[in-house]
Amino acid sequence: MPPSSTPSLSGDKVHRLWRRLVPLPGGRWLFSRLLDRLVPYSGALGAVVHELEPGHARVVLSDRRAVRNHLRSVHAVALANLGELTSGLALTLALPPGVRGIVTGIEVVYHKKARGRLSAESRCETPPPDARGERRVTAHIRDAGGDEVATFTARWMLGPVTASTTRTSQSGIEP
Repeated sequence: MPPSSTPSLSGDKVHRLWRRLVPLPGGRWLFSRLLDRLVPYSGALGAVVHELEPGHARVVLSDRRAVRNHLRSVHAVALANLGELTSGLALTLALPPGVRGIVTGIEVVYHKKARGRLSAESRCETPPPDARGERRVTAHIRDAGGDEVATFTARWMLGPVTASTTRTSQSGIEP
């Protein structure tokens, strides 16, 4: 889809889509593939959303050749992408109407080589309706044994949705 025809979705619409699809057989996978269409760069990961509610997301990434580096572990940037997707979903669904966000910085701390099935989890508070300014949202990425392999923190700048931002996006995923 060309960028001008990519639909923009609010956190509320994303949440409604999640609630509609998750009870279906393969619903998590289908939701994740639809999300890939909305967020093409993060879609390259092929991750699957396992839990999603305002202020909370858990996303799982399978270890496979496409996300590996030369050291036979998951690439550092794939881990950053997983953290950004997970923290972005948690915050986007928590944003009140009339508030949008954009990532202004990221920090990733790598604790150990990431191998096998990885699970990223993020929790954040719901911002107030008049939220403005910076908000930090963290995602913890763990391997199948429960060891934390990376910690991702995004700095989000929150502000009001204006007439010009309404035409481009209200999602907070890609404002």
